[in-house]
Amino acid sequence: MNGPPTGESDADVVRQSLEQPELFALLYDRYAPDIHRYAARRLGDGSADDLTAETFLIAFRSRTRYDLARANARPWLYGIAANLIGKQRRCEVRSLRALARTGTDPVAEPWVERADSRVVAEAAQGPLAGALAGLSAGDRHVLLLVAWADLSYTEVAEALGIPLGTVRSRLNRARRKVRSALGADPTFVHDATEAVSHG
Repeated sequence: MNGPPTGESDADVVRQSLEQPELFALLYDRYAPDIHRYAARRLGDGSADDLTAETFLIAFRSRTRYDLARANARPWLYGIAANLIGKQRRCEVRSLRALARTGTDPVAEPWVERADSRVVAEAAQGPLAGALAGLSAGDRHVLLLVAWADLSYTEVAEALGIPLGTVRSRLNRARRKVRSALGADPTFVHDATEAVSHG
């Protein structure tokens, strides 16, 4: 039997993989590069390979519990990745503090090059990393799933298994703390927080 065409929904792929486990590789092909990039930004390149592999291993093993009413598996996969990152919180905070000291983030450089202004590029480096390190794990998860994974508020709620209102309140609190940590210059603070919000 042939595998599903690439146009099929993620839910279709998961459902078919229950009978043909090898078809689950299609989800890996669709989302592994994004999960890897997200993990690298959160924990550094050294941990991203293992975290990506573990994310998809957990997803594969738990696919029988996947809600087939959800056509898009992206929030589910990011939720698994976020849970794994949460278990490595100390590593993430250490990486963010190192970035705050050095101002160099090789994973973010392509994004920084696309930034419209020098102020935003500077904000994406040390000061922003320091601000992110100061957030609670829950607030940081929400902010970075929106900013770096480009998930909608609804997708973040689904990924983390929290109410939509909690996503909004955590995001507002995180943005407020980032603004405060970045200082009083209104232009710098506005551009930096926009970069985080729309990264």
